[in-house]
Amino acid sequence: MADARRFRGPVDLHTHSSVSDGTETPAELVRSAAVAGLGTVALTDHDSTAGWADAAQEAVRSGVTVIPGMELSTRIEFASVHMLGYLFDPENEALVAETRRIREGRMRRAEDMVRRISADYDITWDDVLAQATEGATVGRPHIADALVARGLARDRSAAFAGILHWRSGYFQPHYAPEPLTGVRLIRGAGGLPVLAHPATGGRSRVIPEDRLRRLVDAGLFGLELDHRENTPDGVARLRELAARYGLRITGSSDYHGAGKPNRLGENTTDPAVVDAMMAEATGSTPFYAS
Repeated sequence: MADARRFRGPVDLHTHSSVSDGTETPAELVRSAAVAGLGTVALTDHDSTAGWADAAQEAVRSGVTVIPGMELSTRIEFASVHMLGYLFDPENEALVAETRRIREGRMRRAEDMVRRISADYDITWDDVLAQATEGATVGRPHIADALVARGLARDRSAAFAGILHWRSGYFQPHYAPEPLTGVRLIRGAGGLPVLAHPATGGRSRVIPEDRLRRLVDAGLFGLELDHRENTPDGVARLRELAARYGLRITGSSDYHGAGKPNRLGENTTDPAVVDAMMAEATGSTPFYAS
């Protein structure tokens, strides 16, 4: 059980480092959180816990409590569904095996996409690898950065709106488990699963209530509703469902350093929710400043 007495606010529960598709190392991200006035930040790289150790060391130096986490890739048919997991056991065998499979799928997908793009544009796989730190989960953001470096896109956003858009003909999905499996894996590792930015498509595209109920029955902890990409009508519907099923509501930035316009602390989480997280999680504990 985590120590509910020692977390500090304000709290940002969704950030990415260079271990996945952020532009700052885990230590740099924690320092940026301190500069931004945050007391607690969650490190939630895609399908990886490789940044936890460096973030833990920087927590002591910077005075910021770090909640260890991850953004787990899941999928409903062709639709990507991201699942935030907090305070789980990073050595849980089932979760380690599944994240390894996802990362390998991401790598194969990225290589295949670059192969297809290179038939029409001057870009190579080496260009993409040059944009990723060693051991990082390589994905579309690194392809976007390579396109920018080659002068083929203005920035990441332009790359995703153009060459990397799913309508461009170059896009293809990667392996990911169903959300129900994701919830079970995170809970099985002693962690807390939260649906990431679940209202980006508006009210008509929020997760159906019957599917949400199954996730709740499996142990879903909450919904990330205070997020810049969620739509007001989608959030309104999900707040109704959160109240009905006793789900916690979180808020966060989804910070990627220079990779996105999102700023640390632009949305934060109610301290009462963090108290509940600390009391319920059994897989790991926060990295405290002191």
